[in-house]
Amino acid sequence: MQEENSQLSDANTKKMAEETSKQSAAKVAAKDATQVAKPASRNGAAILISSIALILGTVGMVSGLVAVGKVSTPITFLSSGNDGNSANFTEGSIADIADKVSKSVVSIVTSTQATDFFGQNHESSAAGTGIIVTSDGYILTNKHVINGASRVSVILDDGTTYEDVEVVATDPLNDVAFLKIKDVSDLAQATLGDSKTINVGQQVIAIGNALGEYQNTVTAGIISGTGRSVTASDGSGRNAETLSDMIQTDAAINSGNSGGPLVNAAGEVIGINTATSTSAENMGFAIPISSAKGMLKQLIETGKAERTYLGVYSVEITPEAAKAYNLPVNSGAYVYSPSAYTAVSKDGPAAKAGIKDKDIITAVNGTKVGSAGSLSSLIGEYKPGDTVQLTVIREGNEIAINATLGGYPTK
Repeated sequence: MQEENSQLSDANTKKMAEETSKQSAAKVAAKDATQVAKPASRNGAAILISSIALILGTVGMVSGLVAVGKVSTPITFLSSGNDGNSANFTEGSIADIADKVSKSVVSIVTSTQATDFFGQNHESSAAGTGIIVTSDGYILTNKHVINGASRVSVILDDGTTYEDVEVVATDPLNDVAFLKIKDVSDLAQATLGDSKTINVGQQVIAIGNALGEYQNTVTAGIISGTGRSVTASDGSGRNAETLSDMIQTDAAINSGNSGGPLVNAAGEVIGINTATSTSAENMGFAIPISSAKGMLKQLIETGKAERTYLGVYSVEITPEAAKAYNLPVNSGAYVYSPSAYTAVSKDGPAAKAGIKDKDIITAVNGTKVGSAGSLSSLIGEYKPGDTVQLTVIREGNEIAINATLGGYPTK
């Protein structure tokens, strides 16, 4: 990893985003540690990987720790309950789980208006996949599936079709979108798992509208890797985007699978299938489900969503970055910006909490940054207004800092 490849560790304030966009691509190679997963395709197909950079997040030993600061602000800890990632498929269980989860998997059909060179209007259609996440009609999918669509329809597993579907939220810094079917109350909703505790080699299945023709196709495989970073583009090679903190799987993901679930052996959704590779066999990528939970919680509570942010730039710490910056740990988020701009957004949540330039954030509410996900993915599990406890290394001392997360509109 190049030293200049600094990353936003969460969705920064609009002002900082505007300032950052003025910098050259060499100075800002990635916009967020969630990594900007902007629409790489308008056809609802799985994003094609044009080049792949694998970032292995490993956990290092902390050295030179002297003191632990005490805090008194109430902390919001998440309880995951039973961890389905320890389960394994048994004979016949893949069929049973696929049958159960498929009831919560929908096909998404979009229509897009376009004008040709001669001024003639044309309508084109495309297909993708979505996941029912509430019984009253919220659906999770990829942003690139619905991007630019003038009309969105949803088809359930049993063939029921809904035409009156609204796009209620799109994440500006991740390839995630939420739809809403109006006036429904009894849909089969998926069970969301915990992507922070997944393991390489763990068995999974992928479900989706393969090729836009074969609804709820089921494929099986394992988790091949975690914390992957890829450069993705559409079939033309244009619109290249960076996606990071991705789950790599060898379960077949095809065009049309975008937005569908990656499911563990307990029948829990642990990822959102997003990208596939045309230059390798059995290599697909999914967004960790935990990074979308904060938006979903706010949608359920208020009917609208904001993107949770902390307000820092950071470099993802790998062994290479630790050596380059002379850091005492091999994983975490180094609050640092190689540009003239401060790494801590003025008046942002991090600044108000007391985070400083060159702090090292190693954990969020006790969950390690790196091994369980990037800083931004871990922050994404919470909604704006939640208070989290950050474990920070500053000048050789380990301290605990409470930060109340901010948010800004996603649509």
